[in-house]
Amino acid sequence: MSGGLLGVWVADQRRYYAAGTLDAKRGTALENLGMVWSVHASAWDAGLAVARDYATVHGHCLPGAAVAWDGFPLGTWMMNMRAAVRKARENAARRANGETDISYAGELSEARMEALSEIDPGWAPDWEIGWQRAYRLTLAHVQAGGALPARPGDVVVQGEDLGVWIAGQVAAWDKLTPSQQYLLETIGVDPESRGVVVPARRSQSDRWAANLAAARQFHAREGHLRPARKHIEIVDGEEIKLGSFLDNIRRRAAKLPAERRADLDALDMRW
Repeated sequence: MSGGLLGVWVADQRRYYAAGTLDAKRGTALENLGMVWSVHASAWDAGLAVARDYATVHGHCLPGAAVAWDGFPLGTWMMNMRAAVRKARENAARRANGETDISYAGELSEARMEALSEIDPGWAPDWEIGWQRAYRLTLAHVQAGGALPARPGDVVVQGEDLGVWIAGQVAAWDKLTPSQQYLLETIGVDPESRGVVVPARRSQSDRWAANLAAARQFHAREGHLRPARKHIEIVDGEEIKLGSFLDNIRRRAAKLPAERRADLDALDMRW
């Protein structure tokens, strides 16, 4: 049988199978040869398997749109699944309101919704996916015994700075949905608090002034400017990584302005 005729024959078998008229023994024989009855079903099974593996590793199935996992475009696939479930929900509401002749094309079936929900119950939230991902990471951190981060940089998971995220939620509390507010309250976020204070971006001059103040304070107390590499100096309640600052300054001493070099020389800086 030529390739063209074989393709027609296979298409016929798939059509008979879909119509329920294919003999069961023949169907079994074809399946034993690796027959794929539906290209769409095959793509679905592949996507579901990758989604399950991703969730096992990350604790959620909320990848960004550009994420690929095991060479599979999982972010795009999940985005398409969420679009399909939104369409299914919208059409279900229209049918409930009495509209007729609404096509089911493009909708995600109940069975497939359930399959994805078994992997991650929160895979298709009513709000932006990035919000859901940050919430789930914070929830996992708290459930593991961790405290809500007190400041930016305390807890960074999968690229998400949870302290900065929580501060943003408190600041925009009134813009959140009641469901989002409830979820945040269950993990200990207090809408009446000021939340985590996110420091404003400083200019280079401001950063230099803060570091120099820490250096002067350390020198006045210790009589030298040789802190440990990881030493942190507290100045007016702010943590200054003085040891790291001085290490960085030594590496770029040749490019340091004369005025700033003189400020450190006055503190017996060892270059």
